[in-house]
Amino acid sequence: MSDRERDTGENAPKFRRRKEARPDELLDAALDLFTEQGFDRTTVEQIARRAGVSKGALYLYFPSKDAVIEALVDRAVGPIVGEVVTQIEGYRGDPRVLLKRFAPLFAARMSDPRIVAVPKLVVREAVSHPQLAQMYRERVIGRAVPALTALFRQGSEDGYIRPVDPDMAVRCLLGPVLMHLLLADVFGIRVEGATPGDIGIARLLDAHLSIFFAGLEPAPEQEAPHG
Repeated sequence: MSDRERDTGENAPKFRRRKEARPDELLDAALDLFTEQGFDRTTVEQIARRAGVSKGALYLYFPSKDAVIEALVDRAVGPIVGEVVTQIEGYRGDPRVLLKRFAPLFAARMSDPRIVAVPKLVVREAVSHPQLAQMYRERVIGRAVPALTALFRQGSEDGYIRPVDPDMAVRCLLGPVLMHLLLADVFGIRVEGATPGDIGIARLLDAHLSIFFAGLEPAPEQEAPHG
């Protein structure tokens, strides 16, 4: 093994590993501050101080506070949105099969307090900061919703599910998840029996998809899909 190879692994000098980890350290600090005191009251200087770096060092990675929250969204939600879109592209079949495959992935991500904190933050700040709502729409909603709409459209057209309005089907799918987050975060209504820090997303998905899938069941007189 060469010296360079040794220096890029666990044996790398601390300063080198820290430089590579610094964007995540800055994002962690920003998320803590945004959660504690809100987007408006948090300054770039505070983020840098919490992360233990200078303001100038922060600007090497993120040119603005808006860029910080964009990076938080990309880190927290980007991977699952990318996975959903990738799997839907070119898929032909029963949408319920694919949605059932997504559920454990989504539940695992959204059960992580530091991941679910990001969409909750955007929901709280979106009204007073339209640019955050627009950013979330472009990076998350604008990618996921068209893919899901196409999934329901092909499933309905091919007879795997009953005829549905694909746009409304997506809203019916996502609406309870958003309401679940609002009940927990805005109104403080927790799931009965849930442990501290657990918002019960896995239990919600299990109940919601059971009901939702039953509603998509083809009508008895509907012709079975070919192939």
